Amino acid sequence: MVIESFSEIAGILNAHPEPAALLSLDYEILAANESYTQLYGGDQRILSRKCFEVSHGYAVPCDQAGESCPLKRCSETGKKQRVLHLHNTCHGEEHVDVEMTPIKNEAGEVIYFLEKMHLVKEAAASPSGLGMVGRSKAFNTMLEMIQRAAPSEISVLLLGESGTGKELVAQAIHQASRRSKGAFVTVECSGLTESLFESELFGHEKGSFTGAISRKQGLVAAARGGTLFLDEVGDIPLSLQVKLLRLIESGTYRTVGGIEPQHADFRLVCATHKSLKTMVAEGRFRQDLYYRISAFPIDLPRLAERKEDLKLLANTLLKRIPGGEAVAISSKALRALGLYAFPGNVRELRNILERAVLFADGGVIEPEHLPSEVFESPSEVDSVPCQTILPLTQVEDDYLRWVLSHYQGENRDLAIQLGVSERTLYRKIKALNTKNKDFLLK
Repeated sequence: MVIESFSEIAGILNAHPEPAALLSLDYEILAANESYTQLYGGDQRILSRKCFEVSHGYAVPCDQAGESCPLKRCSETGKKQRVLHLHNTCHGEEHVDVEMTPIKNEAGEVIYFLEKMHLVKEAAASPSGLGMVGRSKAFNTMLEMIQRAAPSEISVLLLGESGTGKELVAQAIHQASRRSKGAFVTVECSGLTESLFESELFGHEKGSFTGAISRKQGLVAAARGGTLFLDEVGDIPLSLQVKLLRLIESGTYRTVGGIEPQHADFRLVCATHKSLKTMVAEGRFRQDLYYRISAFPIDLPRLAERKEDLKLLANTLLKRIPGGEAVAISSKALRALGLYAFPGNVRELRNILERAVLFADGGVIEPEHLPSEVFESPSEVDSVPCQTILPLTQVEDDYLRWVLSHYQGENRDLAIQLGVSERTLYRKIKALNTKNKDFLLK
């Protein structure tokens, strides 16, 4: 973006309906529109302050605090950058989709940065009565994928274990899409016979089969202008997969007993807990159908991969459980849950809390109110084989050696994945090099 005057920049900021600000090369906020000022400033002055101070409360830039800094990456590449962050706003912590664009002068030199914000309404970072909640790195990675896919019409495949919230994610994609005002229609693929599958999906005409006493609209027609969600798509029998493939490829279908082709108009989101790649290799799932539905795969993290969300999830679920609004959970109970492996993921956590609420006569869930399997089942820590107790420094060194021997990217990106600043990673690699000269600083 080439700008000729500061007044032109002010016009761009004020024309943008969502929060937007002009930043200097050293992170200073030079100008901001009213939306930005209200969201981040309130009664406080924000001009001349650093962007990382205003949005994060940091004393240093994001990349030095263990996060990806869009301004730094924009400065290094000279290209627009986009990242999902947790920001401190006047409403508390909120998920924000940040877009950073370099502004150049006529000589092609970067002189400013234009920062535009989009508040992610489909997820919350504090206990909420509706939608998704989370603040862990694993959750934010998934949320960023959702934000990338939702505005387009691309087919999305949700991959995750049972209980990870696949339908909730599918609804979030729908709500963030251009089809949000249309219907969100779920097709439960498990257990559908061939005749029932066609009738449910495509509808049927009166008299088309025994018991068809009237015409019935199918779920494809019900999803017109909206989203069709195929839950557990891996359970569709091989004999029926060709019918789904034909629908996706041609965009047309016939009702059972019908003659005229009908035109479909929906956005497709599928979900499965199975490995469709393995099923394709074994001949149990059509390869052509797999590639049609998996254009944009999104992995849903297990609860064990987002344990830092446990307290947030517990407090949120208590708000949603009948009778749970007036019940709190003790720190001891949370610690006990933190050691549990949760094979049933968030759904199992909800079941545990529903049961515990019935025993919490004093209004607080304690460890004794939790089911026995929480204490009997081996935790993830217990499942790690270890013959002797090792110093933590040795464990960290061994893990860092393994990471460095397998990772091919830049240290900046590796630091983000490890959850540390690039400076911290540099220091650890340098210390490792004093013991082992095999690893180079990149």
